Amino acid sequence: MTSAASRIEVLMKIHPKGYDLSLDRIEKLLEKLGSPQNKLPPIIHVAGTNGKGSTIAFTRSILEAAGLSVHVHTSPHLVNWNERYRLGQKGGAGQLTPDDVLSDAIRRVAEANDGQPITVFEVLTAVSFVLFSEHPADVCLIEVGLGGRLDCTNVMKETALTIITPVSIDHEAFLGETLAKIAFEKAGIIKRKTPLVVGTQEPEALAVIEQQASRNLAPAFVSGEHYSGGRENGRMIFQNEDRLLDLSLPRLPGDHQVSNAATAIQACLEFCLVQGFELDETAIEHGLRTVDWPGRMQKLPAGKLTAAIADNVEIWLDGGHNPGAAAMVSKHMADLEERDPRPLVMICGMLDTKDPAGYFNEFSSLAERVFTVPIQSSDAGVPADRLAQLAAESGLSSQTTTSLKEAITLATESAPVRILICGSLYLVGDALAQNETAPT
Repeated sequence: MTSAASRIEVLMKIHPKGYDLSLDRIEKLLEKLGSPQNKLPPIIHVAGTNGKGSTIAFTRSILEAAGLSVHVHTSPHLVNWNERYRLGQKGGAGQLTPDDVLSDAIRRVAEANDGQPITVFEVLTAVSFVLFSEHPADVCLIEVGLGGRLDCTNVMKETALTIITPVSIDHEAFLGETLAKIAFEKAGIIKRKTPLVVGTQEPEALAVIEQQASRNLAPAFVSGEHYSGGRENGRMIFQNEDRLLDLSLPRLPGDHQVSNAATAIQACLEFCLVQGFELDETAIEHGLRTVDWPGRMQKLPAGKLTAAIADNVEIWLDGGHNPGAAAMVSKHMADLEERDPRPLVMICGMLDTKDPAGYFNEFSSLAERVFTVPIQSSDAGVPADRLAQLAAESGLSSQTTTSLKEAITLATESAPVRILICGSLYLVGDALAQNETAPT
């Protein structure tokens, strides 16, 4: 059978790969497919600039620990297209969609579209609706691709719950150049009278989100107002108007992940309340301890790349690509430096739609050196020499390299060292692929 990757490769030769924010094309396609988006299990829809994927990972882990089967649609993938589609399994962890099942769904969606103008992302989103409508589960977690209001995931008549994670400046060409405009686009997924859980926000963004919630009569649960989560004495303390929980710290490192975990806990509690049952604290605890979200503040596991490095070299991965994400990552790197001092060396590649200067500024007083690399898996990468120039303008010592392998070799010449491979999920995906440790 033709592989899913081969079918997608064909689609990419026919249709645009980028975003074109509109709902008309996908709505017509979904109508031809029998409107699968309206035949799904209860939906939790997640928008935001930073933390969407991590919050979804926590939510999935907690709900699965509670015995629920959970479908998950996220994007982009790191190594394999199947990572975007996880099918829930009754009584256990969901599994990435088998390639033959995914390939067949892509074939049917492409045939229904019949060559009409559409983007590849719209086709792949329609595939998720087809898959999730044909396989039973207790809940669907669906991540917005870009923005929210006109994102092609925003075609469901109703959802069970909405989550908006922290909003910051990103994708200005599509969403607007101010925080208020971007927040307005994110808030476009809020459904009438549907509970909304809001992660930590800047006041400008929060005002817009709360205004849209009010217009939709949607009860809003806001971080810092209706619930909170923080680190105390090596534990995580979660509190809302009804519960006070003393929990293990999340498996995902960083204070920002404590905040993301709190948002997920509040969302799970609210979802279970809406569904008519109480979420047990044991499930929350287990979910925090077993959560997995590759490529986001992840220590590179043992593999082909790590086999050749010394024991006193750490390699971390993070695909965050905007200044807001950089601020969170740099704080975690600073915390590691305080506990275990060693030079921080960045290996960075970025797409040309991002803000390299804003990203590098967050590391200007922390990183000893930056090696810039081309991104092999995307043709939209910033040239390594241009990226090195931008790093230098931010006060960082920088050097251009031709490959990830060369950059790691140069970075490890002065061990002990802590290496951060960063700036793009595509680069992180390249690292995991070359290390032969693709997500499962």
